[in-house]
Amino acid sequence: MSDRVIPMVTLGAALGCGLVAGVFFAFSSFVMPALGRLPAAQGILAMQAINLTAVTRWLMAALLGTAAACLVLAISSLVTWSEPGARLRLAGCILYLAGTILLTRAFHIPRNDALAAVQPDGAEAARLWARYLTEWTAGNHVRTAAALVAALLLILSLLARDPSPRG
Repeated sequence: MSDRVIPMVTLGAALGCGLVAGVFFAFSSFVMPALGRLPAAQGILAMQAINLTAVTRWLMAALLGTAAACLVLAISSLVTWSEPGARLRLAGCILYLAGTILLTRAFHIPRNDALAAVQPDGAEAARLWARYLTEWTAGNHVRTAAALVAALLLILSLLARDPSPRG
């Protein structure tokens, strides 16, 4: 049974990593630059609204469902360490979990929480917003790359499997 389950979960995780990478890529490539062109108070208000509405069942399913699949695959990879693709699968899972989930929790969420507490027209708002844009976006570039490379590693792990028919 695991001859079919693990490849299917791996494919699902690779697709999830790619989807999450696409969301992060959109923020890095045009959402944050667009918000940065707005006056600070407007940019802050817009990002505060985005942060509130981003926590949807669909985004959380993609982000955390992929994480759950990666946890299962990481354990499976350790159990099947000698099988073709296991090391690539483990590397992809670790990269997604560390570079996406851990980075989001440790780096992005605290910045989002700090931004949520800011009065957009307050005295320190413009300086905080400039720092937020720079730091948050730089971290988001890392999340984008981590999720994309994780997707690639998971796909390569599937290609590394023995393609010969089983009898």
